[in-house]
Amino acid sequence: MRVGPPGRERPCVMGPDGRVLDLSSLTADIDGAFLEGGGVERVRTAMAAGELPEAGPYERVGAPVARPGKVVCIGLNYSDHAEETGATPPAEPVVFMKAPNTVVGPDDEVLVPRLSVKTDYEVELAVVLGRTARYLASPADAAEVIAGYAVANDVSEREFQIERGGQWDKGKSCETFNPLGPWLVTPEETGDPQALGLRLWVNGELRQNGSTKNQIFGVHHVIWYLSQFMVLEAGDVVNTGTPAGVALGRGPEAYLRAGDLVEVEIDGLGRQRQRMGQA
Repeated sequence: MRVGPPGRERPCVMGPDGRVLDLSSLTADIDGAFLEGGGVERVRTAMAAGELPEAGPYERVGAPVARPGKVVCIGLNYSDHAEETGATPPAEPVVFMKAPNTVVGPDDEVLVPRLSVKTDYEVELAVVLGRTARYLASPADAAEVIAGYAVANDVSEREFQIERGGQWDKGKSCETFNPLGPWLVTPEETGDPQALGLRLWVNGELRQNGSTKNQIFGVHHVIWYLSQFMVLEAGDVVNTGTPAGVALGRGPEAYLRAGDLVEVEIDGLGRQRQRMGQA
């Protein structure tokens, strides 16, 4: 995890006893170079030796990985979500991109864009790469390149996405549209990525309540598939789709407005809490 003001976050780790420990003696930040350079193992060694001091007080948790090179997303990856949006379940993963600077902290304010009338929410399991993935031979090889998992809210503006020329990226890349975190949880701590419950509330109302077991394309298949078309690098983020319950499938009254409170959680990966603001 990373704590502190935007742009000045300190790298930290949460110990098994719940204490937040400072990693500044090991690395300047949690980024692709740290993940690819054996940073996770160095942290484990330092924790076991009792060498890490407590982080001290902090007011904000930032995204758990700094400056991702890219954010790649999979659309329509849950059968119930495809059904609610009137789409045919895809034969291959639907791929789109979000601007990397959409990534913000898990509890940061999310801004409704100017002229927006259909700002939507999407709880998603995010995968953070720990090594380069290029032409992986099989989905089984994906396990070796995953640094960990995190909670993501793939915020979307549906009119921009669907009704303004069919350019999905326009409705996905508005500022603050990818809250991430609070933690980066290693694969062994996460367990089976295809057995995680995902939930999202708006103003206390449960809107999404699904499971990754219902993904059309599982996590390892997605990473393998993407590696056939692009080079994934350490620190990159892959959002793996959302279950049913989004505003697009509920009606106009379900879209987000300034002042709304969105809460997001995934089993074992933590919880987010965002107040919607106005751009």
